[in-house]
Amino acid sequence: MLNFCSLYSGSSGNSHLVESENTKILIDSGVSCKKIESALNDININPSSLDAILVTHEHSDHVQSLGTLSRKFDLPVFVNQETLDAMPVQKDKISEKNIKLFKNSDKFEIGDLKINPFSIPHDAANPCGFSIYKDDKKISIATDIGEMTNEVLKNLEESLFVLLEANYDPEILKASPYPFSLKKRIAGRLGHLPNETAGKTISHLLKSGLKSALLGHLSKESNFPELAYQTVVDELISSNYNENSLSLGVASRNVHSKIIEI
Repeated sequence: MLNFCSLYSGSSGNSHLVESENTKILIDSGVSCKKIESALNDININPSSLDAILVTHEHSDHVQSLGTLSRKFDLPVFVNQETLDAMPVQKDKISEKNIKLFKNSDKFEIGDLKINPFSIPHDAANPCGFSIYKDDKKISIATDIGEMTNEVLKNLEESLFVLLEANYDPEILKASPYPFSLKKRIAGRLGHLPNETAGKTISHLLKSGLKSALLGHLSKESNFPELAYQTVVDELISSNYNENSLSLGVASRNVHSKIIEI
């Protein structure tokens, strides 16, 4: 068994659950502790049964309740050193015994899950995505990506499922109320991934066995779920794929996704 559920996804906060028969982990905790507990309880997961929290990077929409969750439920936090040092408020809440350091690209295990963290281009201390393995199954989580590099693409290949960022539509971003400096950051090489690039990435990943994908981390001001979905479908069609080649969904910022069985 290998299941994935997006609890929250978007510029307002991110947290995701991965579970196997024997192991349950959170990827990020970027909303309140109360909201994460509520979402977990809603899918019949007791927060105290979690085995760990993995951290992609230190921005508040990914670590808002990290220290509180770790302290309340005595949860190990897996994080790289640079990210840990970049979030002193959260770091101070986590007991020393629960800080588990990793280096990007060095694999580690939590229960019966094998984890491979990989570097991503984003304006944070040392951001990463994760590929997670259970037996012969692989899933990947990759958001907050300024550009789709060959290295990131290589790490995503052979995934049966991906949670992939589709943050913005370039034309809507241009017309958004964001200040110019923020627009430049979002569209820059260390910012976020546009819908079209997400579509091209998914089209490529279909060649190596991708079966399902969830579009995540959508901007509230520069995107719409329907637009992100349709842009990816259009890219699939232009790459000569039938849209039914893939189970495609869009993660919500406020409501957990269905449980996706890999």
